[in-house]
Amino acid sequence: MIKEKHIMRGLLIDLDGTLYHGTHRIDNADRLISYLQETNMPYRFVTNNSSATPEEVADRLLSMGIPATAADVCTSAQAAAGHIAQLHPGAAVFVVGEAGLKNAVIEAGLRLTEEDQPDYVLQGIDRAFTYDRLTKAVRYIHAGATFVMTNPDLLLPSSDGLIPGAGSIGAMLRAAGGKEPILIGKPSSIIMKYSLHEIGLQANETWVVGDNLATDIAFGEAAGCGTALVLTGLTNADNLSFYSKQAGCEPTVICEHLEELRSYIAEHREA
Repeated sequence: MIKEKHIMRGLLIDLDGTLYHGTHRIDNADRLISYLQETNMPYRFVTNNSSATPEEVADRLLSMGIPATAADVCTSAQAAAGHIAQLHPGAAVFVVGEAGLKNAVIEAGLRLTEEDQPDYVLQGIDRAFTYDRLTKAVRYIHAGATFVMTNPDLLLPSSDGLIPGAGSIGAMLRAAGGKEPILIGKPSSIIMKYSLHEIGLQANETWVVGDNLATDIAFGEAAGCGTALVLTGLTNADNLSFYSKQAGCEPTVICEHLEELRSYIAEHREA
């Protein structure tokens, strides 16, 4: 299904549900990325996951036989830290999150703080989250810290079922802190701006590939990118109509599997 003409010179590719499920590679994910490398087509892996460093994301892909380097990866943690550094160089940041988020903060030249009043409360997924940490974050927000949330995902797939995502922790901070956060990850324009800078292309010559209409496809459509929905993860042929209505957007093209996507790219790419 094709909606309209878009220039295709590069790709921003989602990971979980698009290239893999948990620790299992989706069929032909390796072939798709190898094809992009062989034909010198620019791409970046764009993930809302803030818990892992780009090196860890690349290692995970390599362990499943999918070609990857850290330079290929754009995370919500990198985009969040970069955004704060742009607004307030050297800012003090209280992090509710894991190693990937803390490392991104340090690499952006920001200062991690625990006891002193921060300029920002930066929150991502935190699987060791405690009530004490919630209390600290809420008090800092009430005292004037700007609330930044890496991504709005309420639920995440895991090997043994769904788990609460960063958006679920953020819902508590939003309710108790009384402030709306600056949202960084898909479908926010902030991570789009970061990803386009990294890939070195304009939105109108870039396509977003993903399995989630509300994040991946909405993310691309809002920016003016072409969008390719793959029915390999959250969205499938049975629930496509439901999620389309819920998301309020439609992809440029729908591909049942990754081999169909690879063929579409081969036919429609532009130099």
